[in-house]
Amino acid sequence: MSAEFEYRPKFFDIRVRPPKTAAEKARENDVFALKPGEVRCDHPECSLAATSKAPKSRDMPGAYYNFCLKHAAEYNKNWNFYAGMSEGQIRSQQELEKMTGGRPTWSMKADRGSREAAAAAARDARHIADPFGLFRAEKRKAESATVSRNLGKLERQALADLDLEAGADGPAIRAAYKDLLKRCHPDMNGGDRSAEHKLQRVIKAYKTLQKSGMTG
Repeated sequence: MSAEFEYRPKFFDIRVRPPKTAAEKARENDVFALKPGEVRCDHPECSLAATSKAPKSRDMPGAYYNFCLKHAAEYNKNWNFYAGMSEGQIRSQQELEKMTGGRPTWSMKADRGSREAAAAAARDARHIADPFGLFRAEKRKAESATVSRNLGKLERQALADLDLEAGADGPAIRAAYKDLLKRCHPDMNGGDRSAEHKLQRVIKAYKTLQKSGMTG
């Protein structure tokens, strides 16, 4: 073949892919590694990616746990919407659901930002004096109680396993955890393993609260 008909490529791709680092190789071989956009299961002892959502509490309709399929099925099996309610409260809730279909309802009143609401608030402020801050204290108490109630089922159970109230903060949780570890560990009880089941519950409870960011 003559030189004028010889094939001559216009471009040469001399790029060479660099070798993978040890971290990249380990990530590829790790079956529990999360892919971009995935979140880890909220169960304290699970490393799988979350694929299902489960409600945290009946008082928190827009809050959910992220679980893998196994732990979502386990959580839903033990879910009880009416847990903690009396018979009368359950009947009232069921009657309300019959009327509303379980959907939220709103009362027919002026919006808080309307002119009528502003006038009513100004009128109440003129007529109600609170020199000792009694009403403000009650308001703060109600707000703190509301915050303490906004806990999911896992967090409530974990606090109960640590013998704590719903409003316990990070230092109280850590202190209770350390105290229960000492009291329940066999080495601190002369080898007695009768409290070992309680010890496992305490460790699992602390992991749950730690994963929820409540330990500080």
